[in-house]
Amino acid sequence: MTMLPEGKVPQLRVMPMPADANVHGDVFGGWIMAQVDIAGALPAVRRSNGRVATIAVNSFVFKQPVFVGDLLSFYAEIVRVGNTSITVNVEVYAERNRLQVETVKVTEATLTYVATDENRKPRQIPPLQE
Repeated sequence: MTMLPEGKVPQLRVMPMPADANVHGDVFGGWIMAQVDIAGALPAVRRSNGRVATIAVNSFVFKQPVFVGDLLSFYAEIVRVGNTSITVNVEVYAERNRLQVETVKVTEATLTYVATDENRKPRQIPPLQE
């Protein structure tokens, strides 16, 4: 049985509602993609110390379906920092069946964000403060 990643705090936790799914209760892939983009942007914004824009979805894999009522946990980790860009891996886990919790990894993705200035032009990412 899959477990939530130990020692890691999710960037985002959300439960899809009926409006996020088709008539069969399967959550739309586009809705999941939007939540992944939000979760991935959070550490990118923090690391860049400001605005970022998504410039690439490098990979996106739907491993299992997501259903209305699943509790989704989005874990995001920076894997690369360039001069103006940040690449983030995002893993999504679904917790199902409230009494006997079943946890499954439903999605994994890698996205790249670019740090932008007030004119939405690329800017340098500041160095980490010691």
